[in-house]
Amino acid sequence: MTEQNPEVTADDNRRQVLYWRLLARLFDPEEQATLESASLAVVEDIGLPSALLDPQASVDSIVQRHPELAAEFDGLMAPEPEPEPKSESESESESESESESESAAEGDDDGGRDRAAEVRRAALVSKVLLNVFASGSGTVTAGQLARWQSDAGWLERALGCRPGELRGGRPAGGAAGSGVSPTGSGGGGTTPDLSRLIPAIGPELGALEADLVKRMHLREVLADPKLAAQLTPSMSLIEQLLRDKNNLSGVALANAKALIRRFVDEVAEVLRTQVEKATVGALDRSVPPKRVFRNLDIDRTIWKNLTNWSPEEERLYVDRLFYRHTARKTTPQRLIVVVDQSGSMVDSMVNCTILASIFAGLPKVDVHLIAYDTQALDLTPWVHDPFETLLRTNLGGGTDGTVAMALAQPKIAEPRNTVVVWISDFYEWQTEPLFESMAAIHRSGAKFIPVGSVTSSGRASVNPWFRERFKDLGTPVLSGHIRKLVHELKTFLA
Repeated sequence: MTEQNPEVTADDNRRQVLYWRLLARLFDPEEQATLESASLAVVEDIGLPSALLDPQASVDSIVQRHPELAAEFDGLMAPEPEPEPKSESESESESESESESESAAEGDDDGGRDRAAEVRRAALVSKVLLNVFASGSGTVTAGQLARWQSDAGWLERALGCRPGELRGGRPAGGAAGSGVSPTGSGGGGTTPDLSRLIPAIGPELGALEADLVKRMHLREVLADPKLAAQLTPSMSLIEQLLRDKNNLSGVALANAKALIRRFVDEVAEVLRTQVEKATVGALDRSVPPKRVFRNLDIDRTIWKNLTNWSPEEERLYVDRLFYRHTARKTTPQRLIVVVDQSGSMVDSMVNCTILASIFAGLPKVDVHLIAYDTQALDLTPWVHDPFETLLRTNLGGGTDGTVAMALAQPKIAEPRNTVVVWISDFYEWQTEPLFESMAAIHRSGAKFIPVGSVTSSGRASVNPWFRERFKDLGTPVLSGHIRKLVHELKTFLA
């Protein structure tokens, strides 16, 4: 029987077997006997350990037994560097050489491919991808999480990044920054260009890790300082910690607090760049400027004394000095932030707590913070420390904005000098009384800003009943992106 496609070699068939097994195992954890036996034959035939096909074996354990493989995993899937532009003479010389070689090698269209190396690479790539993306289901143990984190580190190394670089949300350093070969060490074969794909892999790895944390006994991980230190702070992890904080003690509680503080510091750094600079009160021109040299307005002084210029002497005689006004209005602006801390608003609670602390640090801004579900909690005494504030929250439960309104209304001493920011999805059970209270705040002269949620993505879900009434009131609900809220607050406090 003759081959129908003579260009398909035995190595091509081996590589296809390995990739078909990879796809089968990703979509169905059950073994396909035919693919498993064929893959085992391929792996043994090319001199690789059969442990590569064992889903329970981590990449670490394989490398420990076969240290020579470590170099092959490094940069295994890293994008190839772009070739340097060649001079005209070099291009012409290469063109002539190619013409000669084409005539000497008729029918050879392999393009210099090392098919055997491609088979080897397929086996190694399959191992890394399966260990990371076939994360299974059900309860996860601390050991399983540690193994996954190690394998995810090997995937990052295979992509030319440092372990933890993609999961941490930092831009990929690439091969140049990590000291690994950009083409891997499989040698001879072509590597797919993953340069556009790498930035999208980071969030996927973060989501997988968050899912594993959600499925495991978190207290077991927190009780192990080494394992807890490997956790990547994320919104889902912080939510788990805040929900379980009352059940933690000792080492586990200390590790939980360290993770929360790390996350708070990271988010605060981002938000501070959005707030940009401290907002201060407007100049108070009713107060005479202080007549000191540092307040001297030189440009205005020269302009106002130009009539005293002497052309003969080429000298300007100054008979009056002008000074800049530096006194500012001392009345503080009052900012009242009310945040729904029910289960659907966790990210808003975290972001707004940090944002309130940043504005509380500005001069002449008096910040108050209230969190509520079916009960309200005045967090103002701790508003300068978002970490301590979050530890006092009690996430979850129902929603009753009237209890928060009872705390917020007495804080409005001077309506025209007050802004009330209310962050919620507004799915309330006492809709009419709550809306009437909010409308009363607006009519009193205070600025009322309803916000659907405050997230980095900007997605917000808002009760349509409230959305329409806020629109009719002239205070439309802000979309959920935090930058819009920052802009509104800065405009009011300026």
